[in-house]
Amino acid sequence: MTMPRQRGLTEQAADAAIDSACRLLRLPSIRNEFSDIADRAIKDQMTYRGFLAELLMAEFDDRARRRSERRIKAAGFPREKSLRSFDFDANPNIDPATIHTLASCEWIKKSQPLCLIGDSGTGKSHMLIALGTEAAMKGYRVRYTLATKLVNELVEAADEKQLNKTIARYGRVDLLCIDELGYMELDRHGAELLFQVLTEREEKNSVAIASNESFGGWTKTFTDPRLCAAIVDRLTFNGTIIETGTDSYRLASTRARAEEPIKAG
Repeated sequence: MTMPRQRGLTEQAADAAIDSACRLLRLPSIRNEFSDIADRAIKDQMTYRGFLAELLMAEFDDRARRRSERRIKAAGFPREKSLRSFDFDANPNIDPATIHTLASCEWIKKSQPLCLIGDSGTGKSHMLIALGTEAAMKGYRVRYTLATKLVNELVEAADEKQLNKTIARYGRVDLLCIDELGYMELDRHGAELLFQVLTEREEKNSVAIASNESFGGWTKTFTDPRLCAAIVDRLTFNGTIIETGTDSYRLASTRARAEEPIKAG
């Protein structure tokens, strides 16, 4: 389809032509913002090149934002968590410098693992989701899952002769976030299937886990000692281990709020 061109368009005709062209070329951000950018260009006395750059950057920035939103949605996070919303003062066990270094995602680029170990309420899941979100925003493919949910999915896939396909699907993402590892005992079959996923990803793509059990207590989850040792090896080799401690900052925050004096109205 060729659009008719003519010189000396009225402002109204020019706006209509731009709107139509942007629809055909699938440039929604330029279509939505060109009028405001044009007004600003006149006010700031931009050159034609400057005006064109503003238009293109508006489209580029909006597309990047929408891609990030799609990756975050595809990750399957159960709730929104960010590094900005984490109270580092409430949990001195978590070093802000270490976390912000991890937020650069170099460890994902190098296919290294991350383990967050600590009791409930110490910020493990918050960090897991927040760092996963940072990775998605930086262009990495991320998938979040609970350990028991992943194992159940693998067992069902094995029963339906779809195991290789399922393992390959989990193997393709750049970062696999496994939460609540260690909360429940896994039978040998389930543990072996999880081991297959970890083996598929070893030194090729990153795994980040959050667990309420120290590695010494993982024998309660993985009852076969040799398999347990192999899984720990997969999750720690060349990786980062962060111990979030035993004191629940969530519980401490709740107690602090409860002890605040009621202000007179």
